[in-house]
Amino acid sequence: MARAVQLVWASPYSLLGLLLAPFFRSRRVVSGILVCEGASWPRKLGWRYRAITLGHVVLCVDEIDEHTLRHEFAHVRQYGRWGLLFPPVYFGASAVAIARGGHYYRDNGFEREARAIADLPDLPPAA
Repeated sequence: MARAVQLVWASPYSLLGLLLAPFFRSRRVVSGILVCEGASWPRKLGWRYRAITLGHVVLCVDEIDEHTLRHEFAHVRQYGRWGLLFPPVYFGASAVAIARGGHYYRDNGFEREARAIADLPDLPPAA
């Protein structure tokens, strides 16, 4: 039941990810998460990051490695907790980081959490 609630709670963002999925060269499901890989168009639009998570969909401009997958799966869990509120709260965390003299991305609490989870030894991606 909790999984179903998380899916619904994050579904508007998952829908956006599903709409973008056909524009990636490959798609696969990993632990119930749609992972899309290989697209040159985001870089042409100025996208600087390697991957982004939208709800229960991970979009990666190239082939995703295990560490990045674990990082993005941490964001999937964050979407499960925050749902519709995740993007505004995420950007709020960036604003807090900047206000404290930090970097909007590196010092964002959600990114720090995702990096810490990705760096854990012997942790499966969806744990």
